[in-house]
Amino acid sequence: ALAARSGSKKLAIIAVARKLLVVLNAIIRDKTAFA
Repeated sequence: ALAARSGSKKLAIIAVARKLLVVLNAIIRDKTAFA
């Protein structure tokens, strides 16, 4: 149970990090487009 919980937590962190990367890429792309 403990391993499963830590595994899901790791997946959640990865999902959040991936979402942040997508948002950052969009911001950078918009900045370069405006510039």
